[in-house]
Amino acid sequence: MPQLGSLLTRFHPGSKDSESPHQTPALPEFLQRVRKLTGLRKEDVYCNLRVPDQFQNTKDDINIVILAGHGIFCIDVKPWRGSVSANKHNWHAQVKDVDQNFSNTCIEQFEDPLKAITTKTANLCSHLKRSGVSVRQSLFFPRVVFLSPDCQLDEELRKRRELLSHHQIDDFLASFRGGYVAWLSDAMTPSWISGHLSYRQMEAVREVLRRVGTWDLVRLHDGEQLRGDYQGCKFIALNRQDTDTLEFSGTKTLSTDSLWALLGHTPQVTVKMYKRGSDGWLGKTLNATATIPSNTFVIFRVSGEEADAKIPANSIHSITLSE
Repeated sequence: MPQLGSLLTRFHPGSKDSESPHQTPALPEFLQRVRKLTGLRKEDVYCNLRVPDQFQNTKDDINIVILAGHGIFCIDVKPWRGSVSANKHNWHAQVKDVDQNFSNTCIEQFEDPLKAITTKTANLCSHLKRSGVSVRQSLFFPRVVFLSPDCQLDEELRKRRELLSHHQIDDFLASFRGGYVAWLSDAMTPSWISGHLSYRQMEAVREVLRRVGTWDLVRLHDGEQLRGDYQGCKFIALNRQDTDTLEFSGTKTLSTDSLWALLGHTPQVTVKMYKRGSDGWLGKTLNATATIPSNTFVIFRVSGEEADAKIPANSIHSITLSE
């Protein structure tokens, strides 16, 4: 079972990205941009959906799913930099870092993102059918968005309409804005004539997408975030149907824990569990509270890992549980 320290290098954004003269937005920031530029309602934009495949496995997710009258768009978002090219099996990003004294070229290798999002899009189509919602396959559109202005696709990749470079993003998102005439046309034209999704189909798709799971999220005190599946903690009993957030408070550093141990005390962490869906102007409703030893391990399966990780409770700021 891997310890926390061995995981951080895999999930911490690389230093190369932070050295870019352009700041690449993170997925939450891009999601806000999507909602602003498309003008779509909250229930028509979904994030990090874990759509099961034919074997009911959910090892991967679709970053963003947009539901519109003219189709269902499945979008994966990449923060890559450099010159991007593709061969038969993998894609490569050639990044050149220039310093005052020297320049260094690094070639990073990635799995084919277009193949991945195409597969996940097909899985979503199949999942809707298994859930009793039939939507023509021609109304599903896989897309890969490259957020960084420092990412240049080679000539062959630029020909693929499924791939969107930084300068194409705003026009793509603005294309979802439909005026009154378009709304009236969709309302009065049968879907079998317009080729669009009917209102009844869209509501049925929304109902299925609302039930699709996302990732649990662990936020650490040092700012790291880990996506995956919360497996449990031996001192915490909860029903995740009733609980959506766990907040940890108490000693935050090993040095503080060591001091308490020298004084003969066992350092403690207080865990507050908040009721699911209880957000209001007075804040969230407290479900339960537990006090646990600070060296207790929380068991968490990080996305992409084959084994559970043991995360010390005193390093955790909060855990958000998906539905």
